[in-house]
Amino acid sequence: MKNRIANALTVDVEDYFQVSAFEHCIDRASWDSMELRVENNVARILDLFDEFGAKGTFFTLGWIAERAPGLVRRIADRGHDIACHGYGHQLVYDIGPDRFREDIRRAKAILEDQSGKSVTGYRAPSYSIVDRSLWALDILIEEGFAYDSSIFPIFHDRYGIPDAPRFPHDIERENGAIREFPLTTKFFSAFGKEMNFPVAGGGYLRLFPVSLIRRAFKSINSDGNPVVLYFHPWEIDPGQPRIANTGWKSRFRHYVNLDKTESKLRTLLGSFRFAPMATVLGVDGGGHGV
Repeated sequence: MKNRIANALTVDVEDYFQVSAFEHCIDRASWDSMELRVENNVARILDLFDEFGAKGTFFTLGWIAERAPGLVRRIADRGHDIACHGYGHQLVYDIGPDRFREDIRRAKAILEDQSGKSVTGYRAPSYSIVDRSLWALDILIEEGFAYDSSIFPIFHDRYGIPDAPRFPHDIERENGAIREFPLTTKFFSAFGKEMNFPVAGGGYLRLFPVSLIRRAFKSINSDGNPVVLYFHPWEIDPGQPRIANTGWKSRFRHYVNLDKTESKLRTLLGSFRFAPMATVLGVDGGGHGV
């Protein structure tokens, strides 16, 4: 029997060659020469969600939307929300305020044009809104975004604000407020140490036993809090091309247990109620014409 709490189901729509782990070995200028696998993978995801009667939010790159005409519309026509993942999957703290504003404006315009609906949600590439890039929240507010899901309350070498609130909350800025849905963690204390354990999905879903993720979700829901589940289309694609000229850590992070992702997703989709993020947050998720 599924828990009564609605949780946020999210997909970060990018392709295998665009991940931050490969940014130093795949030239951005070569992206157009790479095999585009995202359309077929998204089609599989849409069928999977239909099978479980689940609706979600697809945080989509503008670059992908441009090169896969019709993909955004197909997602929206199946009853899912479209949200923004930026244009070119560049880390927020690397590109700075001016380029960030240009990036999200460009992506938002593409996604709204293709979906015919307003886009009010954002997730940063590789969760790159951190302490030194909180200025991005001001720009999101100014550009008309109602909610964000970029802050991961953990320690990590690329992202994270370890002491950030763990559950949905409003972030007040000088120019207004934005609703934040942090990536889900399970707090625990052991051996005199306290920490947030990442259980939101992605590489953590592939690495950890699904029974552990399921228990964490149940515990969080039992306390009255929703969780967010995220993954990428390339994570259900074990047949994707292998990138050879990268370090062992990047290879491990990207390729570990790709063949197990779909079965783990099926377990979670069958165990919990899911909905688009804006629905869970109770905010305007777009959905009206532009």
